[in-house]
Amino acid sequence: MTKRIKMIVPVPLSEEARQAMARQLPPTLLRSDIAVEFVGAGRVLSLADSYYDMAIMELAVIEAGIRAEEEGFNAVCINTVSDSGLAALRSRLNIPVVAPGQAAFHLACTLGQRFSVLTMWPQWFPLYRKTLREYGLEARLASIRAIDVRPDTEALLQGKEEMVFGRLLEQGRQAIEEDGADVLILGSTTMHQSHAYLAEHLPVPVLNPGQIAYKLCETLFDLGLSHSKHAYPAPETLKDRAFAQDGEGV
Repeated sequence: MTKRIKMIVPVPLSEEARQAMARQLPPTLLRSDIAVEFVGAGRVLSLADSYYDMAIMELAVIEAGIRAEEEGFNAVCINTVSDSGLAALRSRLNIPVVAPGQAAFHLACTLGQRFSVLTMWPQWFPLYRKTLREYGLEARLASIRAIDVRPDTEALLQGKEEMVFGRLLEQGRQAIEEDGADVLILGSTTMHQSHAYLAEHLPVPVLNPGQIAYKLCETLFDLGLSHSKHAYPAPETLKDRAFAQDGEGV
């Protein structure tokens, strides 16, 4: 029986952008017994450039994930390294809920002693520091390095490869040589197009967080595991209407 994963991107997407995001999972990575559906969330475009935007993304992901079990999905995979809505959806749902930041950070700790995050712009630094603090992994962080290029949720890195890939490579080398990183993590699932280039040109593992989160879903399916409801207890009363537009319920 085919298992279904709801892959939630925390912003509304055009069909073209949705397809671009979905290409982070090439056919060679996918299994015939697992179907992945990428969906956009929310009603406004957010760049996660502030705590205000981070709260908007949190609400968007929760709203998009609430009905996942009713819709027949077997897992929710949040497609943002901010891990927006992770704890709330684990509380609300019984099916596995996975996020790329948590998955990639913990995998990095199994592959090396210290890791660095390579990202697009410094405005994203607070979201990494927030999750790393929550996961207790601050001591394993070597650095966060940005190339100071404004992200584009629609085009991703298309048309910017020559400029962006070179800058990311330079920052990756500095993270290794100057900061002591022995694993590197892409700071956004929107950066997935740079992964193959960086993995080829850098001497340490380079982690593509969206792919890692998907593979973690596969592992949980195969082992029959999900998150602990002792760690993420269900609410006494469901209040899903709080996350719907105009309070209309979902």
